[in-house]
Amino acid sequence: MDVELIEIQEFLAKHPPFEQLPVEALEQLPRQFTVRYLRRGTRFPPADDQAQHLYILRRGAIELRDAEGELVGKLAEGDLFSDVCLSSDNFGSDSDSDSSSGSGSSSGSSSDAKDAKTKLSGETVEDSLLYSMTCAQFEQLRSAHPEFADHFDGSTTKRLRKALDVFIESSAATGGLMTVSARDLLRRKPIMASPRISIREAASLMSAERVSALLLMEQDRLSGIITDRDLRNRCVATGLSTDQPVSEIMTAAISTIDADALGFEALLQMTRLNVHHLPVVDGKRLLGMLSTSDFTRFQSTSGVYLVGDIHKAESLAALETISAKVPELQVQLISSGATGGHVGQAVSAITDAITKRLLELAEAELGPPPVPYAWLVGGSQARREQSSHSDQDNALLIADGMSKDDDRYFRQLAERVNDGLNACGYIYCPGEVMAKTANWRQPLATWRQYFDDWINRPDPKALMLASVFFDLRALHDPAGLFDGLHEQVLELSRSNRIFIAHMAANALKHRPPLGFFRNFVLIRGGDHNHTFDIKHRGTVPIIDLARVYALSTGLAPINTIERLEAAAETAALTHDGSANLIDAFELINTLRIRHQASQLRNGEKADNFLAPEQLSPLERGHLKDAFLLIDRMQETLGQRYQAGRFG
Repeated sequence: MDVELIEIQEFLAKHPPFEQLPVEALEQLPRQFTVRYLRRGTRFPPADDQAQHLYILRRGAIELRDAEGELVGKLAEGDLFSDVCLSSDNFGSDSDSDSSSGSGSSSGSSSDAKDAKTKLSGETVEDSLLYSMTCAQFEQLRSAHPEFADHFDGSTTKRLRKALDVFIESSAATGGLMTVSARDLLRRKPIMASPRISIREAASLMSAERVSALLLMEQDRLSGIITDRDLRNRCVATGLSTDQPVSEIMTAAISTIDADALGFEALLQMTRLNVHHLPVVDGKRLLGMLSTSDFTRFQSTSGVYLVGDIHKAESLAALETISAKVPELQVQLISSGATGGHVGQAVSAITDAITKRLLELAEAELGPPPVPYAWLVGGSQARREQSSHSDQDNALLIADGMSKDDDRYFRQLAERVNDGLNACGYIYCPGEVMAKTANWRQPLATWRQYFDDWINRPDPKALMLASVFFDLRALHDPAGLFDGLHEQVLELSRSNRIFIAHMAANALKHRPPLGFFRNFVLIRGGDHNHTFDIKHRGTVPIIDLARVYALSTGLAPINTIERLEAAAETAALTHDGSANLIDAFELINTLRIRHQASQLRNGEKADNFLAPEQLSPLERGHLKDAFLLIDRMQETLGQRYQAGRFG
């Protein structure tokens, strides 16, 4: 093979989808390509081509315009143009094939963004070198190599879905709780009894069946559960007669999990609730019960048991020791095939547990609170989307009956918790959005006024705080103070189109790092030279979009994926749009969390700055697809609310 053919082969091997071809096919491929040199200002595709061709731009630049002469995209090095071969209408597609694809596309998404029958006209804007093969040869290649063909069979939407499926499938090889259902973890039929039997009879049945928990059924309905701990704490320790019905000591408020949920989700739910037993149901039918011992053989996620240690911790020093293991948990979860969403749920559950324990330790030292209060968490913790040791965002909502003297108690409570979180690695919020800050430690009436002002008189400060205070979750709220406030926020925001327009404009400030050539726009200079911020330019834009959809329709969920799912049932977002954004969010977030896990393995501090060369060519292509999708959804939102007037 001569030098020119070797150069073509090496170039193709670095660019999707050709890098998916087997070595033998790649070695034969260069001979099927023709090298074309087009001077600046030449029509594209070349008028003198006798047959229809697929083109790959090796060097140079090409502009593509629609029938009205509007610039709709550019081709840069490595971009693939396959419109002619995949369109039944020659130079113009009438299918949803998004055929201009590969490491780049003719217009970013010629069929997703434009009317399918739009005809494009191209022109080189620089002297350009191209490789071309006939459409007949291209069809033979697709027929011979299904994985290669898959790249062209579908829109950006379908490619994102496939990319996410590949992530999930690649984790399947590791086995574990990411790939097994709760149903498959059940080892025996449920042991059940009536809540009317005596405590003694229940204890005897548990002993005979060698189980640590008993499910109590009333006419085929699960009415309660009793555990060894209940027998000790609610019967023996209190001197209650064992002749009493077991319903006297049972737990009636029971959490269950669907049989088809992932084993990881079951373990996460048990972790979040700090319970050791979880009934598994199929619809209304009880199938069995999971216990913590059922998970012991899945060591890859054993770090989630940190929550149990947190609840037992008797000092801040003990919590600091446990918290130091959180980065290791993130690495373990990624190694076991977890997605970014799984990691966010697990890490947030640990942050929640540490915060609750700090509150308990503070109350033990300070005494009971003088009036009811709610500890609110914001930002990524509220959304359950944290990575290890994010900074803290929190606030205190206090009952209106508080006096001025009561604030001394709550200031000390807040200081102990905020300082404790900082000691555990959750650094102080740079913007001081913390309960120890007086502005964010206020009675309910003041919080109501805050939100009324932010929504009815939006200003730059309100928009800056939106990512925290419009993503709030009550972590500790025995009196239910937050419920009414949250309902007020949703009602006010839903009915105020001007506020939503401001929020939409704010959501458009974080744009994907993609240039007009569909190349990554990178940071230049400084500590993060030649990288991009995958959090603020990737996940944050989707988080912002989901927040606008939720607030504009009065939706209660806080988690980004839950918001997008709920929005699909309203006029704010189509089902396809919801599914696309969820796939894009999961893909980008998983790449982000994997990047951090790699840094943690190497003893480095985790960050969000990703260099494109850290990704495979296929991952870069998928990431560009996700960024293009975000860009289109942002444009749609901006047009709906005329966001340019409020930016």
